[in-house]
Amino acid sequence: MALTVRQHLDAAALKDGLLLVDGQWRQARAGRTWTHHHPATGEAIGDFAVADADDVDDAVRAARRAFDEGPWPTIRAGERVRLLRRCAGLLRENADDLRARQALDNSVPLSFGTVYAGSVDVAADVFDHHAGWIDKAGGDTLPPYQGGDHLAMTFREPVGVVAAVLPWNAPFLLFAQKLAPALAAGCTVVLKPSEYATFSVLRMVELLLEAGIPDGVVNVVTGPGDPTGEALITHPQVDKVSFTGSREVGRRIVEASAGTMKRVSLELGGKSPAIVFPDADVGLAGMTAMGMVTLGLSGQACVAHTRALVHRDAYDEFVGAAELIAGSVTYGDPFDPGVLSSPLINQRQLDRVLGFIDKGREEGARLVTGGGRPDGDLSAGHFVQPTVFADVDNAMTVAQQEIFGPVLTVVPFTDEDEAVRMANDSEYGLGAGVYTSDVRRAFRVAKRIRTGTVGINGFQVEPHLPFGGYKQSGLGREGGRSAFEAYTELKTVLLPLTDELM
Repeated sequence: MALTVRQHLDAAALKDGLLLVDGQWRQARAGRTWTHHHPATGEAIGDFAVADADDVDDAVRAARRAFDEGPWPTIRAGERVRLLRRCAGLLRENADDLRARQALDNSVPLSFGTVYAGSVDVAADVFDHHAGWIDKAGGDTLPPYQGGDHLAMTFREPVGVVAAVLPWNAPFLLFAQKLAPALAAGCTVVLKPSEYATFSVLRMVELLLEAGIPDGVVNVVTGPGDPTGEALITHPQVDKVSFTGSREVGRRIVEASAGTMKRVSLELGGKSPAIVFPDADVGLAGMTAMGMVTLGLSGQACVAHTRALVHRDAYDEFVGAAELIAGSVTYGDPFDPGVLSSPLINQRQLDRVLGFIDKGREEGARLVTGGGRPDGDLSAGHFVQPTVFADVDNAMTVAQQEIFGPVLTVVPFTDEDEAVRMANDSEYGLGAGVYTSDVRRAFRVAKRIRTGTVGINGFQVEPHLPFGGYKQSGLGREGGRSAFEAYTELKTVLLPLTDELM
């Protein structure tokens, strides 16, 4: 019998085909819809509204009113703290339902939905973390300088209306990483989920409303980049755009922001290296790197360490460990607890990944395992076998381009300087790993790599830590205090020093 996920679909519980504008769920003006096909089976399992420019204008104007006229930016800090903590609590209470909706969205298996970085718990923790910043958004009081006669004070104020554009691969984490600091700072939001991950995002928005977020503070427009995303990022009443996704779209957002000088936060992907020295637990390093590339998202994660730079003395052991993990990955129904990984999100991404695999062969990389597609019940889905390329030159296409699939390239090096040079020989700079038992070398190498986050003998995303990239991996940081401040403007107020103040 062919693989199917339709038995897991509860259509009556979904906001099917609706937008959220000023607290009201409604149809798109023109009635256009997008049909979502499940990536594991090809089944049509949901229709969602396609918001056009008029729908986006309605949503932005609602957010503008809620910011300019509503109570949200000036609400007492304690009340905003309580509301964000309620959001966190409701996310945790509805974790099972949300994981099921994510499995319908992008086929990430339920087994992976409990791993912290990909779980509902991390989203709830992000809301809790940013709730803690709300009553700490203070400024400074500065004395006169060089004989001046003014006392200076600085204030942090919300930046305004935020366009938050989400990717499909990590809807829980990115929903929280964008909305929690924006709401904590006092901003209002127009949210556009990926057209490939709408079930879970609409449910999370319902939970925010249930928590008591006022009408117009969070609005949702669904649909693809054209027309929905384009109308949102170019809207003149949007003050800031926060986007996670492809480098090409990020460039378009930078261009579109110029006309009105929108503030921009971008996380645009990577080709993250894992540097493995021979004194490391090499087997663990191989399993960790290959696990990041295959388990859960099938390598469709911006920070996955898809480029392993391995010392020649550890090379064979590392490749063997990676091959072992590749052979243990299971695919199928994401609701099956025995399934460990997902298909690629759509046919376009499937074709792209297979094209990179062909390119790796053409350029002379040694195919250790994988490189093809499973057959049988899985043939209707966008599955690709976990793939390991060895004997890769760092200049090869598969070592330089973000493949966004279950493909690990293994590049040999001879010494530390060569490893650092190759790690930095990339247009990207998002994440990296250093595997060694030498603490001094670990920190020395970590400081030399031009990348936003470096894990030593492991890697994790945490709510209180800034996350983002160097070079073409993006602009700004999400997570921690830096994320909260990114949704604020810094104002200076000068107060004349009168006799009463002296």
